[in-house]
Amino acid sequence: MMVSMETYLRRVRKSAQRMMLDPRIRSGGMVLAYGGSGFLLSAASLMNFPQPLAMGLICTVSGWRAVIMTLGAMVGYPTFWGQAGNQGIVWSAAGGLLGLLLGGKEEVKDQPLMIPVIAAFLTAVTGLVFQVFLKDKTPVPIYFLRIVLTFLTGVLFTQAFRCRDAITDWLVGGVAVLALAQVAPIPYLGLGYIAAGVLAVGSAFPAAALAGLGLDLAQITKIPMTAVMCLAYFVRMVPFDKKWQHYAAPGAAYLAVMAVCGMWDLTPLPGLVLGGALGAFLPPRPEIVHRRGETGIAQVRLELGAEVLASTQQLFMEMEPPPIDEAALLDKVRERACANCSARKACKEQENLSVALLQNPLDADCRKAGRLIPELRRAQEQLRYLKAERGRQREYRTALVQQYRFLGDYLRALADRLPRRGEQTEICFRIEVSARSRGKERANGDKCLAFAGPGCKYYVLLCDGMGTGLGAAQEGHTAAVLLRQMLTAGFPAEHGLRTINSILALRGSAGAVTMDLAEIRLDTGTAAIYKWGAAPSWVLYRSGAEKIGTATPPPGISVSETREAVEKLSLRRGEVLILLSDGVDGEDALRLSDLTPDAPPGELAAKILERGCGNGEDDATAAVIRLRPTSLGLS
Repeated sequence: MMVSMETYLRRVRKSAQRMMLDPRIRSGGMVLAYGGSGFLLSAASLMNFPQPLAMGLICTVSGWRAVIMTLGAMVGYPTFWGQAGNQGIVWSAAGGLLGLLLGGKEEVKDQPLMIPVIAAFLTAVTGLVFQVFLKDKTPVPIYFLRIVLTFLTGVLFTQAFRCRDAITDWLVGGVAVLALAQVAPIPYLGLGYIAAGVLAVGSAFPAAALAGLGLDLAQITKIPMTAVMCLAYFVRMVPFDKKWQHYAAPGAAYLAVMAVCGMWDLTPLPGLVLGGALGAFLPPRPEIVHRRGETGIAQVRLELGAEVLASTQQLFMEMEPPPIDEAALLDKVRERACANCSARKACKEQENLSVALLQNPLDADCRKAGRLIPELRRAQEQLRYLKAERGRQREYRTALVQQYRFLGDYLRALADRLPRRGEQTEICFRIEVSARSRGKERANGDKCLAFAGPGCKYYVLLCDGMGTGLGAAQEGHTAAVLLRQMLTAGFPAEHGLRTINSILALRGSAGAVTMDLAEIRLDTGTAAIYKWGAAPSWVLYRSGAEKIGTATPPPGISVSETREAVEKLSLRRGEVLILLSDGVDGEDALRLSDLTPDAPPGELAAKILERGCGNGEDDATAAVIRLRPTSLGLS
C-alpha cells in the first residue's frame, strides 16, 4: 500500500519526538547542540576575516552550557581558520570566563547590557594585544567591526534567552546562516544554503530575507541570494496542487535568479533543495500577531501600566520620613524636671543637658537627680517607641514598593507574551502526585495543594501551619490558598512567596507558617524547589535517597532582609521528589529504608509517613512527585 509523502513525514516527525523523550538522548542532544553552536559560530566571517560571534553567544549563558560552548568554539576557530583563529581561541576563553563569573547574577538580570559591553571591551583589548605584541595585520575597520559585532550579538542572544519574540528569532536565524555559510562538509553541500532553504519555506518573510542577506555578507557566491530568498518566499505562497511543491521553492527561485543574472553557479543548488525538503519537518508556523488592532492596543496599555507602577515605586523609594526630633524630647524633659525645681535659678547644668542622656540617663550630673532621671527614662522610652514606629513605617513602605515592583513585572511579562498567545507549548511529561497526612488533632495544620500553572508549569505546595490545632490549620489554609491564586494567575513563584512573607511580617506573625513549593516544568522535566522555613526535601533514586535543601528561618521575620532558598533538579530519569512537613523524620524514613522510586506514589507516601512519624507530637505530611514521559501514538 502506497504511503503519501505527508503521512511519511508525519511518522518520521513523531518517531523523532519519541526518541527525544529518552533522557540519555536528550542530554546528549543538549551537549551536542551547545557545543555545536559554539563550533559553528566560530566559522562566521566578514570580508574573509574571522568574527567573534561565538563570544557573543558564550557570554550570555552560564554554568556547564558556557563551558561546552567555549570548548566547541575553541575547537572551531583553529579548524576553520588555522593560525588566523588564534585570536578566536582567546575570544572564546574570555567569553566562557565571563559567562561563568557573571552569568545568572541578579546584577546582570537588572542590567542586561552589562555583559555585552564587557564582552566588547574584551574583544577590543584582545585585538589591541594581538596587533601590538603579535604583529597582527588585521585592518583597523575590521578591528572596530569585531567590537561592534560582539556587542550586538551579545545583546541579540541575551534577548533571545530572556524573552523570545518574532524579531529576535528572525535575527538569530540570519546570524546562524551567516556562520553556516562557511561550513561545507562535502562539496556542493553548504550548511548555510541548507539553513537558508529551511527558513525560506518554514518561516516568515523577514527571516527569509535575513537568511539571504547572511549568504550575501558571507561572499560565497556572486548570485544575489537576498533576491533568491525573497523570491522563494513568494513562490511558496502560490497555491500549488501538491503540498510538496511548496518545498521546491528555494531551488526553483535560485534557478530563476541565476537565469536572469546570466551567471551560472550550481554550488548552492543542492543545499537549497535539501533545505526546502527539510522544511517539511518543521512544525506548522503559527499566525504572526501584529501589534495592531485590539492585541496591539492591549499590549501597549499593559506596558504603560507597568511604567506607571515603576514610576510610583520610584517615588515611594525616594520618600523618607522626617527624622526624630530628639532635641524636642530633651526640651520636654527640661521643662518637666527643671520648671518647678527650687535650684533652677542657680543651676547651670540644665543648659548642658545633651541628647546623649536619652541613651544613658544615669550619666546625668544633677543635684536633683531624683527628679531628672525619671524624666530622662520616660523620654528614653518615648524615643524607643518612636524609633520602633519609624521602623514599622519603613517595613510598610518596603512592602508597598515590593508589590508595585511585582505588579509592574507581571504586567510587563503579560505584554511580552500577548503577541505569542497563539503558540502551543509541547508537554513532554505527565505528573503523578500523591500526598498522605496525619494530624495530631482533628484540624490538621498541614495544607498540601497540587495545581496547574500557566503554560507547562505545575505546582505542588506544602504549607505547614506551625503548631497544631485549629489556629495552625487556619494559618496554613489561608497562606496556601492565597499563594495558589497568585501562581495560577501567572505571578512568578518568588514574587508570590515574598508577598506572603510581607503579609506575615506586617501582621507580626513571624513563623506562623512554613512554605515548601515545587515548580515542575512539564516540557523539560526540571523542577525548582522554593523553601522558606520548610523541612528538607528528598530525591529518591534507585541507588538511594539524597537530601535537598537545609533549614532556613521561617517567613515573616523581615520584609527585606530574608528570602526564600531555591534548589533546582531534574526529574526526567524517573527520580521521585518527596516534600515533607516538620512532623516527618526524613532520615529514618528514607536514608535507611529500602524504598524504590518505581513504587506507586500513594504507596510511597504511606510508607514514608508510617516510618517517619515518630511520637506523633506534630502534624505530619508526605507528598510524592514523579514524572512520566507522555506517550505518542502514530496516526
